[in-house]
Amino acid sequence: MVGLKPPEVPPTAAVKFVSAGTAACIADLCTFPLDTAKVRLQIQGEVRIPRSGGTVEYRGVLGTLSTMVRTEGPRSLYSGLVAGLQRQMSFASIRIGLYDSVKQLYTPKGAESTGLGARVLAGCTTGAVAVTCAQPTDVVKVRFQATGALPDGTRRYSGTVAAYRTIAREEGVRGLWRGTLPNIARNAIINCGELVTYDLVKDTLLRAQLMTDNVPCHFVAAFGAGFCATVVASPVDVVKTRYMNASPGQYRNVLSCLLALLMQDGLAGFYKGFVPSFLRLGSWNVVMFVSYEQLQRAVVLARAGPS
Repeated sequence: MVGLKPPEVPPTAAVKFVSAGTAACIADLCTFPLDTAKVRLQIQGEVRIPRSGGTVEYRGVLGTLSTMVRTEGPRSLYSGLVAGLQRQMSFASIRIGLYDSVKQLYTPKGAESTGLGARVLAGCTTGAVAVTCAQPTDVVKVRFQATGALPDGTRRYSGTVAAYRTIAREEGVRGLWRGTLPNIARNAIINCGELVTYDLVKDTLLRAQLMTDNVPCHFVAAFGAGFCATVVASPVDVVKTRYMNASPGQYRNVLSCLLALLMQDGLAGFYKGFVPSFLRLGSWNVVMFVSYEQLQRAVVLARAGPS
């Protein structure tokens, strides 16, 4: 695995923006079943789902995937993919593609290197802005992924466009932005866990000359970013998923959702679906960051033309 060499001219913000969205879509296509399994495990045991003998039980990552294929068919693993890709094109383009530009804004003029504080602030800023813009796509994605967990297995929506319209009509425009606050908190945390960790690990490896700026270095940095992001973001992610999937009036607010989860499942409830979360985030980060770096270089080299 050699990959494309770093270009002499750094990529522009526009190149990073488009490359980030495209790379995130590639990563979603590769890891979407794991994300769906994570959602099913996170919402399993919600109060509104009757605890009857007919309720489908999900056990572990492979058990969840096999149960879904057996009871709902293979297509269920990619339920909500269209909304997921829409989300990544708007969401990842902002939070990842604009990270370097925002990081430079927070870096004092004349500084030799960017400090940890500037990196964290940049991650929080792009993560929050991205959520605000892409929240409706996230709501629809989660609703589709959770459909098979309903007691009667009924489908809420006939399609992605119909989902946007139905939610806006039945729950108001606010319904499309359901769970925005926990999602902002989640993505501020996860953006720092992913981007800052990736940034720091990559810089450390390059400064120590342990690796060169190529695919193996990107792989190691991305794996570390995925693990850190999963550990710090899992509790917020579980609350976000449950709140976004909730029926109108089920929870008064995000705090009531958090307390209901805590009283029902204890602290362990905040780490429901941790294994699929890590498998998904770890593999997603590896695919995304490797693709992101290579796409940027390919575009810059293509624009430069033959030397």
